[in-house]
Amino acid sequence: MPKLKVDGVELEVPAGATVLQACELAGKEIPRFCYHERLSIAGNCRMCLVEVKPGPPKPQASCALPAAEGQEIRTDSEMVKKAREGVMEFLLINHPLDCPICDQGGECDLQDQSVAYGRGGSRYHEEKRAVTQKNMGPLIKTVMTRCIHCTRCVRFSEEVAGVDEIGALYRGESMQIATYLEKAAKHELSANVIDLCPVGALTSRPYAFEARPWELKKTLGIDVSDALGANIRIDSRGREVLRILPRVNDDVNEEWLADRARYLVDGLTRRRLDRPWLRVDGKLRAASWAEALAAVGTISPGASVAVIAGDLVDAETMFAAKKLAVALGSSMLEGRQTGLAYDTSNLAAAAFNSTLAGIEDADAILIYGSQVRDEAPLLNPRLRKAVRRGAKAYIIGPWWDATYPTTHLGDEASAIDALPDDVAAVFAAAARPAIIMGGAALAKGGLSSALAFAERFNLVRDGWNGFNVLHFAAARMAGLMLGYAQKGGIADIVAAQPKLVISLGADEVDWTKFAGSMIVHIGHHGDKAAHVADVILPGAAFSEKDGTYVNTEGRVQYGEKAVFAPGEAREDWTILRALADALGVSVGFDNFAQLRDCMIAEVPALGVEGLVDFGALPAAPEGVRASGVIGYPVKDRYLTNAIGRASPTLQRCSAELIHGEIEAEAAE
Repeated sequence: MPKLKVDGVELEVPAGATVLQACELAGKEIPRFCYHERLSIAGNCRMCLVEVKPGPPKPQASCALPAAEGQEIRTDSEMVKKAREGVMEFLLINHPLDCPICDQGGECDLQDQSVAYGRGGSRYHEEKRAVTQKNMGPLIKTVMTRCIHCTRCVRFSEEVAGVDEIGALYRGESMQIATYLEKAAKHELSANVIDLCPVGALTSRPYAFEARPWELKKTLGIDVSDALGANIRIDSRGREVLRILPRVNDDVNEEWLADRARYLVDGLTRRRLDRPWLRVDGKLRAASWAEALAAVGTISPGASVAVIAGDLVDAETMFAAKKLAVALGSSMLEGRQTGLAYDTSNLAAAAFNSTLAGIEDADAILIYGSQVRDEAPLLNPRLRKAVRRGAKAYIIGPWWDATYPTTHLGDEASAIDALPDDVAAVFAAAARPAIIMGGAALAKGGLSSALAFAERFNLVRDGWNGFNVLHFAAARMAGLMLGYAQKGGIADIVAAQPKLVISLGADEVDWTKFAGSMIVHIGHHGDKAAHVADVILPGAAFSEKDGTYVNTEGRVQYGEKAVFAPGEAREDWTILRALADALGVSVGFDNFAQLRDCMIAEVPALGVEGLVDFGALPAAPEGVRASGVIGYPVKDRYLTNAIGRASPTLQRCSAELIHGEIEAEAAE
C-alpha cells in the first residue's frame, strides 16, 4: 500500500487507487464531471486537476493518475486554482444561460462547481454553439446545447446496461451525443442517464417544469415494481408524489433504478379508488364506510373465508389480514395469484441465496425460466459483471438478449435434467456455480429439478450458496414467511369456494373462478379486481403507508409514508381492523405499533432489517422432475401492476417502445 502526502498530510492508500481517490481519503473535495465511481475512467472534463510531485510542472488529471509511493499532492495551490478556473471557463463557453428554466437547476453539478471553482466572470464574447435536440424517447428530455461531453451516458449504456444505444458523433467542437440514428433509448434502465448527467442536457421528460428540488419533501421508500426491493427516495409536494429517485445501496440496487419503478409515479394519482363502493343489482354505486362494512358483516361467513394477497402489499397488511382470517377460523391464505404451487415448507428453496451482490462472484450461471431483464432489470447488470469477469452463462427457456454472451439450451423445462456434456463439465469444474430459477420454471415443476441440479453440482459449499429463486412480486417473500401459500396454490381456494374472499390488491387473479363468493377488494386502483368486486374498500398505495417488505434474497427493508391517501381511502391495516369489528371478532391490535409488535412476536425475522437466514437447502424429491415448454409470464415490462397500468407515461412507453406505435403530435 503506497504512502503519499495530500496537502502535507501523510496517508496510506490501497494499491491501485487513483490520486483522486487518495485525495478523497484525505478528506479533500475534488471537483469532477466525467469521473464516476461505477464507470470506466474517461479523463474528458479535466476538472479534477491537481499538482503532483514528482512529475511535470503542470496540473494533472487526478482521476486517471495512479497513486504511487512518495507522491506529494497539492489540491489547493495557486496553479491548481487557476487551472480549474480555466477549465470551467472553457466548459461554459458554449453553455446556454438558461438556468432559470432548466430542470437541473438546484441540483446541477455545473452550477455548484462554477460557483465553487469558477472565475466569477466570462471573457468570451463570440457566438455560442447550438446543437439540435435529440429524440431519446418518452422518458428522456434532451437539450444537447447544454452538453459538456462528459460521456457518462455513453459509458453507462455500454458498460452497465450493455446496450450500445448512445454514442458520440463527430470530433472537436462539432462533437454531439446522440442515440443510434436518433431513435429512442429502449432498454429497461435508460433513465439512469438522467441521474448521471452532471448538467441539464438529459432530464426527465415527464417531470419537466414540475417542481424545484427545494420544494419537495424527501421520504425513504422501497420499490414495489419487482422483487428486488430497490431503495428509493420519494419526492412529494403536498399530497402528490412528483418523482421517484434511487438511493445508494450497494447490496441491492447500487445506485440504479429501473424505468418501470421510476416512472409509475403519475399512476399514483390516476384511476384511484378514493371512496367505498357497493355492488347493487350488478352495478357498483358509491357508499359510505358504514354501509360498506355493514354489507360485509351481514353475510356471516363463519370460517369460510379466504385472503388473496396482491404483488404490491406490505407485510403488515398481510399479517393483519391473516389475524382476521385466523380469528374467523380460516387458514386459507395465498399470495401466488397466477396459480403457482411450489413447495414452501423450506424457504431456503424459495430465496435468492447467493444474494444480489454475491451473484457477481459466480463463475458458472444457469438462468432457468427467467427473463431477467423484464423480471428484475437491476439484476442483469450484476450478471453482466460476472460474465465480464469470466463466468459462463446459460439460458433454459425462450431466448432473450441478455446483453452478455450466453448459451441457449432450449425451451423445455426438462433440459435441466439432460445437460450437454460440455455444459455439465463447466458446472462440475466451477468454484462458484449458480442457478437462477424464475417463476416460469416454477410453473413447470422446476423446483425439484433445480434442487437435483444443486445436489449434482454441489451448489452449496463452504462460503457459497448458488441456489437462487428469482421472484417477481415485491410481496412474495414476506407472504411466504407469513404463510400465504396453500399446498395446491390458489387452486385449493377455488376448490373450497369460500363465502368471503378478501382481495389485498390482488389484480392478477382469474376472478371468474369465484363467481359464488362475496369478493371484498381492499386496493388503491380501479384495476381488474375492482371490476368484479362486490365491495370495494379504498386502501393506500406503497407511498401512502409505512410498511415492511422482504425482497427475493430475504432482505427485510422498511419503507416510510410519503403522502396521505386520497379522498376517503385509508391505510390497509385500519380497514382490516374495522372489518374485524364488522365481523364480530378480535384481532389483537388497535394501532400500527401494536400490529408490528404482534407481527414481530410471531415472525421475529420481520423485525430486523437485513438478510433472513432460512437455513439449509432441502433434498430434491425423488422421481419428480420438470416438464413442458417454458413461457415467460411478463408480456409487457412496463404494465406489470395496477399502478403501472394507470400511468400515462408507462402506457406511452409500452405503446412506443414495446409495440412500436408512433404518438401523433399536433402540427405547429
